[in-house]
Amino acid sequence: TTASWRRRQAASSSSSSRPTSVRDVSQQSIFGPISCCQFFSTTSTMEDVTNIHYGPLPADSPYVKPFRFYYTQNGKEKNWDLLKVHDSVSIVIFNVTRQKLIFVKQFRPAVYHGLVSAEAGADGRSIDMVKFPPSLAVTLELCAGIVDKPIPWVDIAREEVLEECGYDVPSERIEEIMSYRSGVGTSGSLQTLFYVEVKDEDKVPAAGGGVDDELIEVVEYSLEEARKLTAKGNVLTSPPSFLFGVLWFLTNRAPAAKA
Repeated sequence: TTASWRRRQAASSSSSSRPTSVRDVSQQSIFGPISCCQFFSTTSTMEDVTNIHYGPLPADSPYVKPFRFYYTQNGKEKNWDLLKVHDSVSIVIFNVTRQKLIFVKQFRPAVYHGLVSAEAGADGRSIDMVKFPPSLAVTLELCAGIVDKPIPWVDIAREEVLEECGYDVPSERIEEIMSYRSGVGTSGSLQTLFYVEVKDEDKVPAAGGGVDDELIEVVEYSLEEARKLTAKGNVLTSPPSFLFGVLWFLTNRAPAAKA
């Protein structure tokens, strides 16, 4: 939230234990070429992951609540195991000053578990961290966040743009594109896609990278680099909503943005 972001800024002004910096990056990665400004923590990184193990889900989890759904279909009794989760927002961000799309990267435990589950053992303590380095589960995504408060979703999108990517823009500049269901086999949660154009002058110094204990890297892709992400045969560590957002932008806004 914006309040937690402000708390982090107040803490950072009195402590240098986790400073955030910006550096120019031009390199190859599993996501393709990166030519961007990248935010990073100088004292800890998202790939410094150790002591992995599994445990039962607490009954008071504020994020995931499993349950069984019973129903009768065509005269036959059936059931389906489901997860109650928060709805969410995602935002396609385009910096018109530099003609770059703004994405985020972060370590996703669910992705890592999907990679190692066959070899991790029942408690997850037997993972070969050399064979499966945490970097394999660093995803490339749109700026996004859960809907966890009773305010307009566009205002939640605005908060996420500030907290994750460091751009402070009014809600009036954020355009709602469409809503769709995600996790249709497990949760059926609703996600709304937004679009916003930002400028360099919208950037807030020291903002971005997440709040509290989040570790998020902000990266920029040129239009050509973004197009390469959608090439046939690619294997990306990204959710479908990311690819949908990129394709929507390339189809509906990129030509005007290039002019």
